[in-house]
Amino acid sequence: MNTEMEYVYTVYQERNFTKAAERLYITQPALSIAIQKIEQKIGMPLFDRSTRPLSLTAAGEAYIGLIQETENLEMDFQCRIHDFKELNCGIIRMGGSHYLNAYILPDVLSEFMKKYPGIQVDLVEASSAQLSEMLSARKVDLTFNCNRELIEKFERYPAFQDNILLAVPEQFSVNQRLEGKALRASDIIKKVHLHENCPRVSIEQFSDVDFILLQPGNNLYDRTKIMFQNAGMKPKIKMLVSQLVTAYHLADSGIGAAFISDLLVTRKEDRLLYYKLDSDLFHRLFYILLPSRRYVSHAVKGFMQFFSGWFHTEEGKFPENR
Repeated sequence: MNTEMEYVYTVYQERNFTKAAERLYITQPALSIAIQKIEQKIGMPLFDRSTRPLSLTAAGEAYIGLIQETENLEMDFQCRIHDFKELNCGIIRMGGSHYLNAYILPDVLSEFMKKYPGIQVDLVEASSAQLSEMLSARKVDLTFNCNRELIEKFERYPAFQDNILLAVPEQFSVNQRLEGKALRASDIIKKVHLHENCPRVSIEQFSDVDFILLQPGNNLYDRTKIMFQNAGMKPKIKMLVSQLVTAYHLADSGIGAAFISDLLVTRKEDRLLYYKLDSDLFHRLFYILLPSRRYVSHAVKGFMQFFSGWFHTEEGKFPENR
């Protein structure tokens, strides 16, 4: 409340200029002059001075209503600030690919929103490239990415890791040649593929296999392209798709082999055999990306801490608002 409003409101409460002046620690003539200047600025009187005690004019009632409304707004603002700090409310605009939104985020968001029911999460689904553009334009508050070149443009914090496996339909003849090196879905769920002694297989072993590959513009497309080039191998492409999850289901239907994330494998029984490939390209570290040098809300920081705890990642130093 500014000084003018404080003067008017105190006179309204006391209904007397002398008592109001005493509360405000000013002289009665000084208060009377101040009120007169306010009335001149408005163009009409706020108080009916012919009554004892003082009463409000119609303009005075409107002015007091405005003061009370302003007071309520200020109190509401302070409450909201407190709630933001306590993670009782807020909005997070989160961007993710179909893989993230369908397989990584649902369980995390479910538990996060149980803990913080006042936080609204708006989930946007787009490609990684589109999401990075949206992050730069502040259309989303955060997104996820594992592209080393792209993440350099933003503030970044480790989020989670996945490992890419080659999923091959069990009826393909290549499985007979590689007997003893294949893993079942139950092995992936038990994380056998993460053991040091888990056998690795070179991509050259699959030179005669039909592949389901992701289309250009996807991070996994870039990684598989480098791997094939390093092996001097031209893959037999059966189909190109835009989504990792689609490739996984098509492979399970027997159409071709597909590179898939180990985090997609959640069913103990399927029609695929899995191979750990002899390439470091297939170990991916995803980061939470934030706009560079911008204010980070308490809701966003709270989600980052929750996500880090969920995946047991080392979050390091979280962003400090400047």
